[in-house]
Amino acid sequence: MPLLDRVRVATPGPGRPRARPNSLTGDRAYSSRANRQALRDKRITTTIPQPKDQIANRLRKGRNGGRPPAFDPAAYKRRNQVERGFNRRKHWRGVATRYDKLGAHFQATLDLVEMLDWLRAVPDGLDLRDRT
Repeated sequence: MPLLDRVRVATPGPGRPRARPNSLTGDRAYSSRANRQALRDKRITTTIPQPKDQIANRLRKGRNGGRPPAFDPAAYKRRNQVERGFNRRKHWRGVATRYDKLGAHFQATLDLVEMLDWLRAVPDGLDLRDRT
């Protein structure tokens, strides 16, 4: 999986960045046996629902169909929150079309959109300076 090979997440403090996530949540389109096996080989737990046709084929085979892959519905619901966050960012034309070609400019645009989104979420009348 070439995309996972490029993932690097900085750790707080000194040390190497993390290169392997603990878990991965995906859509039904990524539920193939090859994808699941590649993630299993890297010891990454998955939360990927099975398409209805895969379930039907497994049930049709009876005992030889194997057991269903593990699935955590609560973790899959959290995936929706992340998706909605990305969709809120895409409402901004500069983010959706990526007008900024330089990475630093694009990151600045994302930071600005994040701040504006956060300010919209803060209830009116809340004084942000008063943090006692």
